[in-house]
Amino acid sequence: MKIHTSRAAVAARTPTIASADAYRPADELLRALDTRPDGLDETAIAERLDRDGINEVGHEKPPHWSVQLLRAFRSPFIVVLLALAVVQLFTEPDDYTGPLIIAAMVGISVVLSFTQEFRSSRAAEALKAMVRNTATVTRRADDGHAERIEVPVEELVAGDIVHLGAGDMVPADLRLLAAKDLFISQAILTGESIPVEKSAPNGTTAAGNAGPLDLPTVCYMGTNVVSGTATAVVLATGPRTYLGSLARTLSGERVQTSFDRGIASVSWLLIRFMAVMVPVVFVINGVDKHDWLEAFMFGLSVAVGLTPEMLPLIVTANLGKGAIAMSKRKVVVKRLNAIQNFGAMDVLCTDKTGTLTLDKIVLERHVDLAGDESDEALEYGYLNSRFQTGLRNLMDKAVLAHRDLEPSAGRYRIVDEIPFDFQRRRMSVVVTDGQGEQLLVCKGAVEEMLAICTQARTGDVVEPMTEEKRLAIRAMTNRLNEDGLRVLIVAIRRDPSSDRAYGVADESGLTAVGCLAFLDPPKDSAATAIRALHHHGVAVKVITGDNEAVTRKICVEVGLDVEASALGRDIEQLDDAALDAMVEHTTVFAKMSPVQKARVVKSLQRLGHTVGFLGDGINDAPALRDADVGISVDTATDIAKESADIILLEKNLTVLEEGVVEGRVTFGNIMKYIKMTASSNFGNVFSVLVASAFLPFLPMLPLQILVQNLLYDLSQLSIPFDRMDEEYLRQPRKWDAGDIGRFMVWIGPVSSVFDITTFWLMWHYFGANDVAHQSLFQSGWFIEGLLSQTLVVHMIRTRRIPFLRSMASAPVLALTGAIMLAGMFIPYSALGARIGMQPLPGVYFAWLALTLVSYCMLTQLVKTLYIRRYGRWL
Repeated sequence: MKIHTSRAAVAARTPTIASADAYRPADELLRALDTRPDGLDETAIAERLDRDGINEVGHEKPPHWSVQLLRAFRSPFIVVLLALAVVQLFTEPDDYTGPLIIAAMVGISVVLSFTQEFRSSRAAEALKAMVRNTATVTRRADDGHAERIEVPVEELVAGDIVHLGAGDMVPADLRLLAAKDLFISQAILTGESIPVEKSAPNGTTAAGNAGPLDLPTVCYMGTNVVSGTATAVVLATGPRTYLGSLARTLSGERVQTSFDRGIASVSWLLIRFMAVMVPVVFVINGVDKHDWLEAFMFGLSVAVGLTPEMLPLIVTANLGKGAIAMSKRKVVVKRLNAIQNFGAMDVLCTDKTGTLTLDKIVLERHVDLAGDESDEALEYGYLNSRFQTGLRNLMDKAVLAHRDLEPSAGRYRIVDEIPFDFQRRRMSVVVTDGQGEQLLVCKGAVEEMLAICTQARTGDVVEPMTEEKRLAIRAMTNRLNEDGLRVLIVAIRRDPSSDRAYGVADESGLTAVGCLAFLDPPKDSAATAIRALHHHGVAVKVITGDNEAVTRKICVEVGLDVEASALGRDIEQLDDAALDAMVEHTTVFAKMSPVQKARVVKSLQRLGHTVGFLGDGINDAPALRDADVGISVDTATDIAKESADIILLEKNLTVLEEGVVEGRVTFGNIMKYIKMTASSNFGNVFSVLVASAFLPFLPMLPLQILVQNLLYDLSQLSIPFDRMDEEYLRQPRKWDAGDIGRFMVWIGPVSSVFDITTFWLMWHYFGANDVAHQSLFQSGWFIEGLLSQTLVVHMIRTRRIPFLRSMASAPVLALTGAIMLAGMFIPYSALGARIGMQPLPGVYFAWLALTLVSYCMLTQLVKTLYIRRYGRWL
């Protein structure tokens, strides 16, 4: 979550009810909360849910429908239209036709925008509900016995007994009752990336001026567990939490993307264009025709015509449709605007496990330090995996699949644990069998384990861990890596029984006993998916904490270029400039820490790339937050899912490639509307200026302009359902504000050329050259203007030749065709007579057909020249 920089300052002065209970004795605190160490029963939980509501921070919920309806009026275009309607009412209080047409335009835009936003928000909530975070709690069952269960975070209540482990999001404001090596990242509240240690009260209290975030006994909702374990009691939920209080004092809005800023800039560009040109039209008509009231009303109508009131609707409809389409491809969009970044992504950084591989790790070999098969490493490894209480990874599950070792492991009981973290890259358990000594079993990555082992055992022989011995072990493990196997070393130490607590310092003086080698074969679909991503202009880079040799082998098997690779320790020594020079041509980044992953993402962004990051672990959270589009999976850790913009229901690069294509379709359809509107408006103003300067009457009456604009708006409603050409989908698409201005200047005047030929035709051929015949003139331009504007939908939607080499979707063809027929019918209808129009002679339509064909040919010619010069169209 990207948060305003003022949050840390506000957080420092935000009061919290947790402060009062930070050092309260545990038994007294439990009594005050009316709870017990074995948790709450169902009756107490139901009462507290009724009293306090669900555990949800207010700003996370979509606004009430009435708020969404009011927001639909907040568009600057709607405000402009309403202002114009009010002015028209005051200037012509007896004629309601104009205001009613404007009201119809506003009504259509507002109702459709509201409906689309409401449906999109409902759909987004339904999709997000598919990705639920849970909390582990102890609760009492109906028969009174306590059990540890998983419940949705929303169902937590004050007094619940919660258990935390590595990777968990803290689900509410908690007071610790017990903790072991617990480190919490409070970056969401403070912006500080370094985790802080938390512990249960030990009889001391903090300094009197300690801020809420400095309390070592309290964990706050929204923070996450980096390492360690804890048991805690819920102090506050929902809006009563510390995060809830921040939500009331801060906007909590994400930083605007380039897409957000681009839409806003186009909106204000069109409004400024209108503000400049409308007064010019007003003055020219007033001076030329000496009827200032009529000139004023005409100017207002031109202003309405220049107002792209459908822009918010088209954007929302496209994003909403894109999100729903992506959900059918097993992609859940948490934030609608992320769809555009998804389509703009040109570099995908991904972990290896589960994306390139099957994510079904099997224990392939268990060997001694000489590389010979040995059961000893497996037996000790089983104890380590069996008794750890933290986050079990796939390798632990592969070890625990050897259920035949359970009887011997059952003789032991857990004494203590030293949890895994991404700096040490190992974890230890301390167990005892009650025979007078304790056994520390440590398992972890090769280099980190060799650094803490002082002895090596092969068979019954124990010898010092010399440098030569380390080199021999490295050579053996490298051979396993080159076969595609991930290797962990298992080491032990026996100590006399004691009641002392174990810590990281105890991971020393160990005896290495052997290695566990795991196989995670590549997916059959990975190579195909990577080729598809490359075909669509997305480079794939692998960023993993795993071994370099294993990663390179997997990458070769799925078709990735591994000529250039880098290790985390190499990156650690580079400054930003040197890192920027490296990342562009490097495909594999191995043995990477969380901070190093985030540095690579930022480096790629500095080089101008739009970066996607796919990760599912605790160590991926910083990079997920920093990426332009963070992608995770529904089986990921809580913090990874919370940090992501997009959730994959299937960890598969093929699904991701389909989502990228859908993102580009969404962005392309939005750009169609923006470029159609900008170029049409520019051309229309140019035509109006020419006509106003030379005609003795208005080229079109104000009401006629309003009706024409209403019909044109309706013709745009099918754009979200259009398709995109294949060549457009092959490359990432980014916002380019300069291209819109260029496009407007090139394409806009094309329509003006044929507006002017229509003026000439109506004036000279049909004799509509005086005030008495102005109705014929206006009817002729009404139809030509509407049909050319509607045809431009087909001309602009593709860089190909429309109708012949690229056909619009059925909804676009149907709606634009219907609007064109309606436009030609209006002069013959009662509505046409009401707004000052008259039937046209049959020969007019022959000239109209010639005009429209010529218009399409000239537009195609200009399109070709534009593409040759600028290399792009939409």
